[in-house]
Amino acid sequence: MIEITGNIASPIGYTADGIHSGIKKKNLDLGWIVSEIPASVAYVQTTNKVKAAPLILNNETIQANGKVQAIIVNSGIANACTGSQGMEDAVSMQQLTANALNINQNLVTVASTGVIGKHLPMDIIDNGIRRLNKNGNAHHFAKAILTTDLTTKTCVVTETIHQQKITMAGVAKGSGMIHPNMATMLAFITCDANISTETLQLALQTNVNKTFNQITIDGDTSTNDLVLVLSNGLARNQEILPNTEEYITFCNMLEHVMRNLAMKIAKDGEGATKLIEVKVMGMPTETSARMIAKTVVGSSLVKSAIFGEDPNWGRILASIGYTKTNFDVTNIDIAIEDILVMTHSTPEAFDKQQMQHLLKKDHIKISINMHQGNQNGTAWGCDLTYDYVKINALYTT
Repeated sequence: MIEITGNIASPIGYTADGIHSGIKKKNLDLGWIVSEIPASVAYVQTTNKVKAAPLILNNETIQANGKVQAIIVNSGIANACTGSQGMEDAVSMQQLTANALNINQNLVTVASTGVIGKHLPMDIIDNGIRRLNKNGNAHHFAKAILTTDLTTKTCVVTETIHQQKITMAGVAKGSGMIHPNMATMLAFITCDANISTETLQLALQTNVNKTFNQITIDGDTSTNDLVLVLSNGLARNQEILPNTEEYITFCNMLEHVMRNLAMKIAKDGEGATKLIEVKVMGMPTETSARMIAKTVVGSSLVKSAIFGEDPNWGRILASIGYTKTNFDVTNIDIAIEDILVMTHSTPEAFDKQQMQHLLKKDHIKISINMHQGNQNGTAWGCDLTYDYVKINALYTT
């Protein structure tokens, strides 16, 4: 597998565009991804019981049709908690996009992100969709989906399957309300491989728990966000089938793209100054290892300690202790930046000056060995800063 420079339109048969429509005061706020032909589709969406109108509509659309040709996205307003008018607006976005592209309405999915409880300015969106270019600037799409993010997030990889070059691209947004299960961000992945909707969904489900579901910024689960994967088959490879070498290769591509985007989301957490990576080793199951890793990286006390560059291993141990899984607490090793601070649940002496120097880095790694099996799990998050509080205290004002 090779990671290359590119964008969401790099796979064969895709285009994308993004514009400033007027939903926001000045930043890009409306965009689409378009496939030449209807594509196989897989999706996972938030587990929050309060779901925004686009998610409800997408569920109906994908379940009924099993194919998607276009994705229309706005940022700035979430179209969540907006009642029957919100559903009408989501359907209107779908229809307006279908009309602009001259395709069937049931081949269009919709995504929105931003402030909850506000109605979409449909006159602005109508005019904006008419201005989107089918062969537009795909880099602009990556900017149009952002809210409080500071950076765009993309990843493109290529691999050979059935003697054909396969390209897969991903783009995401996410900065706050990130505690997916699944999922609290917008992530879109395009691919040109020949794979059925059913097999694509299987591949997404296989990889989502160890990538997007392993990041946490603030413990809040959004009403809106989702992962959508399209694969249009224009690479002309033989169909990828489950339980084959080609399927494993495809899953490895998908995991790489999803992991890359997940880490970029964690690093760009609201107000963040450091990416925190927690790796847990030595558990009986991968699930239990991942649970511990995510609990540690989600601890407000651990996040605050990392922001303060304080090697407070007691907070790490305490967060391990309230994880909802069973384990022996008497034989735990903890290392911060490869410096052991605890061995067999006993404190280790360490060079505090060396540790303080290492904690100034912007990517902090915590390693935990539970010594109770051979399964591992990793999770990503960020530090908890003064700016996080400021950003969210003033979000709607």
